[in-house]
Amino acid sequence: RYAKRLHKVVRRLVPNCDVRFLLSVSGSGKGAAMVTAVAYRLAAQRKQIDAALAPFLLSLETLREVKDKMRTELEYGLKRETQASASVKMLPTYVCGTPDGTEKGKFLALDLGGTNFRVLLVKIRSGRRRSVQMYNKIFAIPLEIMQGTGEELFDHIVQCIADFLDYMGIKGARLPLGFTFSFPCRQASIDKGTLVGWTKGFKATDCEGEDVVDMLREAIRRRNEFDLDIVAVVNDTVGTMMTCGYEDPNCEIGLIAGTGSNVCYMEDMKNIEIVEGNEGKMCINTEWGGFGDNGCIDNIRTKYDKEVDEGSLNPGKQRYEKMTSGMYLGEIVRQILIDLTKQGLLFRGQISESLRKRGIFETKFLSQIESDRLALLQVRRILQQLGLDSTCDDSIIVKEVCGAVSKRAAQLCGAGLAAIVEKKRENRGVEHLQITVGVDGTLYKLHPHFSRVLRETVKELAPQCDVTFMLSEDGSGKGAALITAVAKRLHNVGQK
Repeated sequence: RYAKRLHKVVRRLVPNCDVRFLLSVSGSGKGAAMVTAVAYRLAAQRKQIDAALAPFLLSLETLREVKDKMRTELEYGLKRETQASASVKMLPTYVCGTPDGTEKGKFLALDLGGTNFRVLLVKIRSGRRRSVQMYNKIFAIPLEIMQGTGEELFDHIVQCIADFLDYMGIKGARLPLGFTFSFPCRQASIDKGTLVGWTKGFKATDCEGEDVVDMLREAIRRRNEFDLDIVAVVNDTVGTMMTCGYEDPNCEIGLIAGTGSNVCYMEDMKNIEIVEGNEGKMCINTEWGGFGDNGCIDNIRTKYDKEVDEGSLNPGKQRYEKMTSGMYLGEIVRQILIDLTKQGLLFRGQISESLRKRGIFETKFLSQIESDRLALLQVRRILQQLGLDSTCDDSIIVKEVCGAVSKRAAQLCGAGLAAIVEKKRENRGVEHLQITVGVDGTLYKLHPHFSRVLRETVKELAPQCDVTFMLSEDGSGKGAALITAVAKRLHNVGQK
């Protein structure tokens, strides 16, 4: 009667659950064998997962090798005879100073880098009441303009500037202007930038190989409503350094760790062979994403890195960026998940249509999945949103994969940065260096562990350098205005 009563009580307590009771046969013998078999299966699975992720675990010795190779490539990029073939291009920006606090005045800044275009008025005050005030307006760039003619694009930009000047009531003022143009450019001076090639969906004709500042000036002349003093064309990395340099004069390095990955820093002129002059300093845009394009880091590239590279828009190029930046980390994770699923270790061995889609695993999902506050049930929910039907065991493995990929990215970024801070220390001829790095980018700002691992790696690989990391505030807008202000100050000093 015990069994009947047990069944009855359970049905009353949980009426919505259909509970069946099954008699065990030889539980102690057969059960022990089953436990052993499951343990063997889990151990075998563990070995396969460890084998897949082992190439992402970088030893301290390997990271030191990466740092040393980066240093070698930095030197190649600075030397006249090796610059053309260097994987790290070390492009001169002609920005020759950081803010000293005496900058003041009104400046315009333009920010073009995507489907939206910003125009800003930036008011800088010096002295004890030092401050930066910003007013901005965002304008859309329609697809037909992005992919029309260069003349149409720059006429549209000038139309937006005219609307903003009207809106602010300053159309009669000839203000100094800084132009953040976030596309590959080769500069011949601070106000001359030749477009190497469009990216991010832009295909405007008759622009590549042309000076974008000249194109902007010509569009202003065509409109014939106002005039501007175009002082500087800059990229967002330099703007990041300058924005932080305004708050901390010790900031001489700018780092972007977001969709892309790049660094700039102030280099001694005597070391820049491709630019005339030996006095003072100049900001170098390293374009370090190309590090390894010559094969020097092939020993740490995994089969997953190679698959991501081969499926990208620019195979064989930007190899370091493809291992460290937000645009590619999710795709590396997807390739690993496909491999583990093929081995029967994930998603019941079934590769879903969702998992076959390139780009499904955005880097923001890595940040969410790796959050320490997230329970496995929530991780499972994120995977279900991506169309991946997962168990709790799957969620544990996915979290581990995300952790391995993002940790390696932060360590590699740290190894590259360690090479730069060590170079700065040697340039100054000091035993111990104190320096600040201005940082921007969603990977650094939003990922739960990236910034910590990056800082720890730099500390480990450059122990004689005390590095402070400072978050940048609007490097592409405020930074462009500050670069313009510094350029005007240095120009005025030169005239005296």
